[in-house]
Amino acid sequence: MKKQLIFFIAIISFQVGVSQQESAFKDGEWFKFRMSYSGWFKAGEATLNVKEKKINGKPVYHVVGKGKTTGLINTFFKVRDRYESYFDTNTGLPYKFVRKIDEGGHTKDIEIAFDHNIKKAEVNNKKRKTLKTVDIDANVQDLVSAFYYLRNNYNTNQIKVGDVVKLSMFFDEENYPFKLKFLGRETIKTTVNGNRVKVKTLKFRPYVMAGRVFKEEESLTLWVSADNNKIPLKIKADLAVGSLRADLSQYKGLKHSFQVQFD
Repeated sequence: MKKQLIFFIAIISFQVGVSQQESAFKDGEWFKFRMSYSGWFKAGEATLNVKEKKINGKPVYHVVGKGKTTGLINTFFKVRDRYESYFDTNTGLPYKFVRKIDEGGHTKDIEIAFDHNIKKAEVNNKKRKTLKTVDIDANVQDLVSAFYYLRNNYNTNQIKVGDVVKLSMFFDEENYPFKLKFLGRETIKTTVNGNRVKVKTLKFRPYVMAGRVFKEEESLTLWVSADNNKIPLKIKADLAVGSLRADLSQYKGLKHSFQVQFD
């Protein structure tokens, strides 16, 4: 039962191409997603919220991601997850990352401070009361900052089916390579802000680490809007029986017009 982690890993994994000129997001952007099992059994919800702040005198975007179970599933497997990232408004590199989760009694409380000048990360495991310094890759991203970094630094105008992009990401206490494959363009029907709409999307296959959270490397499929916002619209994780899904249900504070057709 790793629905919230599946969601947060998946949303980072969709941009390839060349550098774009204008920011894809702004202060005040907010997303809400509905989580379901096999697309119909309501399982939970997740949100992402962007605010401009300062950390140690440096201007940053502070993003808070929250995930929780709801309804019947919440009575026997309660999830309350919180992810936070503080990343530079210019470079997009993270300064601080927080992961505080409770998944059916399995808890973690980790805070990571990044120093990109010396390529080190200080990992403060508050639950275990340990402090560790770990080497990091150049330009490494955390689980949340990667999503926004890629939205701002890459576009999808020139991608071709089969193209693969790679990214270095730091999670808990280690660096690992992340890659995804572009599967093509697709128009999907969905319901956002109470309206049934058709949206042109880009479809991706993230390759994830098998054996930790996902059963196989190709367990995920992701659809994002084919516009300047690059909104994650649908995420699907295939399981041995059924699938887990996250669908965008509400949004506000977008920087660009959301290109949709009303159904």
